[in-house]
Amino acid sequence: MSDTTASLQRKISSAADLQSVVRTMKALAASSIGQYEQSVRALADYYRTIELGLSVCLRQSERASTATVSVPAKAAVTLHAIVFGSDQGLVGQFNDIISDFALKTLADLPGKVHVWAVGERVHARLADAGLTMAGKFVVPNSVKAITPLVAQIQIQSETHRAPGDSGQVYVFHNRPQPGSLYAPVSQRLLPLDEIWQQSLTQVPWPTHILPEVLNDLPATLRALIREYLFISLFRACAESLASENASRLSAMQRAEKNIDELMGTLHGSFHRLRQSSIDEELFDVVSGFEALAPCLAGKPHKTSSSSGV
Repeated sequence: MSDTTASLQRKISSAADLQSVVRTMKALAASSIGQYEQSVRALADYYRTIELGLSVCLRQSERASTATVSVPAKAAVTLHAIVFGSDQGLVGQFNDIISDFALKTLADLPGKVHVWAVGERVHARLADAGLTMAGKFVVPNSVKAITPLVAQIQIQSETHRAPGDSGQVYVFHNRPQPGSLYAPVSQRLLPLDEIWQQSLTQVPWPTHILPEVLNDLPATLRALIREYLFISLFRACAESLASENASRLSAMQRAEKNIDELMGTLHGSFHRLRQSSIDEELFDVVSGFEALAPCLAGKPHKTSSSSGV
């Protein structure tokens, strides 16, 4: 009986230690989500600036912008895909979800596919599916590490693309959703969508003085497009990292709930076992008292008899 009680005490102690670890990881995941979401919000003003610059260029010379950045979809012979995954644990089906989504989307598009994977696990998952892997990158572990990663992706993707390559560039990542959830999304980065370009020409300028591009218009447009691609990749990476931590937070919440239930079960078993042990000890005391009661009742009579002699 005592061995069973000691065993329950050890289980309760181990569960309490695990609960402390889970709560710490839960707090870290929650704080990480905040910094990545804040970085995405911080891009809003910069994205607005790039958007206004593109609107000026496209408005000033629609013909030049079309000749420079817009390519008919049927001319594409190569698909360049960038897939953001995770190399951390406790993220559930994070990599499987984005990999399956990318495979399904790319399967419906014509052309040969070249894939850059951000993360060892998603790289292995896509390679096993038979895709041609063009490169692999390490998942950043902080907001500061996102900028160097995006620069590497841009350099390698531009180097890998042959001169005159009119292929399409897609990015795949998980995007946070309300309630500690996420959903896989994709975005075509190049060529720029014609409807999107047309909508930019309708963006109103914030002042009454309309600007003009004084220098080389194609060069200015290409520079703005590079910045647009940088922002898009940065945001995709930050949203992927926020989704990863949201998945980990959800896993920690489930683990915390399970541990709480386990602790309640263990404490209940321990108290029942202790109460049973106490009851048995009380029954032994009562039984012993009842067995000795006749002897104890006869002692005063013998003592008075001997005193009379």
